[in-house]
Amino acid sequence: MSDTQLLICGKSFKQDERDRLSTAYPAVFVDGPGDMAGLDSTLRASIRAVAYKGHAPFGAEQMDLFPQLGVITNYGVGYDAIDVEAASARSIAVTNTPDVLSDDVADLAVGLMIAQARTMIRGHAHVASQRWAKEGEIPLNRKVSGSSVGIVGLGRIGREIADRLAAFKCEIHYSSRSEKETPGWTYHPDVVSLAQAVDFLVIALVGGAETKGHVTREAIQALGPRGVVINISRGTTVDEGALLDALEAGEIAGAGLDVYENEPNIDPRFLKLDNVVLQPHQGSGSVETRTAMAELQLANVAAFLKGEPLVTPVN
Repeated sequence: MSDTQLLICGKSFKQDERDRLSTAYPAVFVDGPGDMAGLDSTLRASIRAVAYKGHAPFGAEQMDLFPQLGVITNYGVGYDAIDVEAASARSIAVTNTPDVLSDDVADLAVGLMIAQARTMIRGHAHVASQRWAKEGEIPLNRKVSGSSVGIVGLGRIGREIADRLAAFKCEIHYSSRSEKETPGWTYHPDVVSLAQAVDFLVIALVGGAETKGHVTREAIQALGPRGVVINISRGTTVDEGALLDALEAGEIAGAGLDVYENEPNIDPRFLKLDNVVLQPHQGSGSVETRTAMAELQLANVAAFLKGEPLVTPVN
């Protein structure tokens, strides 16, 4: 019987992240869920924990390959790639890495707002190309401070975004499953009424089937010509075709996006737009935060293998 207890799954794991896990416990590595069936059956029978990183579906078929599997520890706060219902039915725990990345993601959301409104990408190109000296100033842009902002999903990250924007003297509106205790922010029961009331619509929802297309074509149209969509959640949370149509037609002012439906192979229509700021899904992408995420993932593996309570359980 193999003494390997841990399966590290995900080609996006950095070497130091893999080393942290494999140094702590005997481990085997695969690029993704599709490679799990290729492992030797004796090895699969010894696996008790999976450390997962990625967006490929991890479902019942893969779970059933490991008769002793007791926990799937996800690297990231979003765990929509993992079939949690199937895991629960098999008494497999799922964990994620919340809180440690909230600051970074919220910082990026505010950064996208400012970069889009103040045309910072255009400004950089204007200086770097030396057109500033030859052609003078770029056109005036728009103010962010004092704007009306709607947060779609006032969870951990949504709250951090709202707190930052309150310091920018913004008028805060939000939609959520239920009304929250806030410092007087305005609650909207649906995303369309929220969009009608604000200039910036910031999407901070969890991913998954329940939130797929939550920001509808109707909501995007309700923003109007000064409206800007900021998405740091998942590409699936917004009707991407409707968003592209509105951006191309000038029905809304622009967008700042860190996530897309088919990332990293995003819709080429985005690349032709001059009213968007595009980022490569790097919301949690600082050295400090990624280290904290890796350490929290390992802490969940360790807790399970020691028989202790999980640190950040999902189910």
